[in-house]
Amino acid sequence: MASLFLVRYGELALKSPPVRREFESHLRRNILEQFVREGITSRLRADHGHLYVEADDGERARTVLKRVFGITSISAVVEVPSERVAIRDRLLELADARLANRTRFAIRARRTGQHPFTSQELARDLGSDVLERFADRELRVDLTHPEVELFVEVRGPRTYLYFDRTSGPGGLPLGVAGPLAALVDGPRGALGAYLMMKRGCRVSIVAVPSGEPLARETLARFDPRAAITASEPDPAEWNRHLAEVAAVARADGVVLPLAIADFATARERWGDRVLFSPTVAFSDAEVEDQWRNVTALAH
Repeated sequence: MASLFLVRYGELALKSPPVRREFESHLRRNILEQFVREGITSRLRADHGHLYVEADDGERARTVLKRVFGITSISAVVEVPSERVAIRDRLLELADARLANRTRFAIRARRTGQHPFTSQELARDLGSDVLERFADRELRVDLTHPEVELFVEVRGPRTYLYFDRTSGPGGLPLGVAGPLAALVDGPRGALGAYLMMKRGCRVSIVAVPSGEPLARETLARFDPRAAITASEPDPAEWNRHLAEVAAVARADGVVLPLAIADFATARERWGDRVLFSPTVAFSDAEVEDQWRNVTALAH
């Protein structure tokens, strides 16, 4: 049975209408590219502010969606008509397996469009329906620290019911910013490349031996088109190799794992080339911590 996901995005919604349409188009293409690479059959549709992805393999689809830049979160949802009785009946059916005896729960309702009820009225009435249906379980409403949250999102003629969210990487869709080339020599270089990818840049990667596993096993999962070139073990060759890759990719700049003290030397070496070093202010411990989060999203 196909699974349906409600896909949310953040920064895209703040753009002007023409830019937003362009960014949403990139986002849809990137999702489909990831699914094609994984061999997952999917269908996409959209409304104002959300995408809906129907996929024939729900678990694999969730794994893919949480590594698509631009996506802030994903929820597996059940779709019903936006009619009070239909919402109530399906919610009670789904809640039955989630609400054990003495569970503290909350109904979180949101509404977009014209309906004969407000969000607050819907949440209040559905909470009463749950308490009445499962009166023998001694349930309690707790809006501050619930053990179970039941989400009801009414969007025009359709309503979506769900219980949790899976975080995505956020940022901007790949391809909306200019291309870059990055040196990946370990977690710091890999995180720098990732952070620029998160800003919408497609990154051509030069991976030295210590960074190649990070590039191929993690970064490549975020971009099916990622070009990864293995560099020689000799550090003296890394910048020359990176310059060659940047020229071929027509990169707008290069991403380097620099410390603040290294900038003057790097500036002299690279001339007018734009340099990025997004991890320059991070300690090694902060780099390791953030890279662990990236790895969790990727797998």
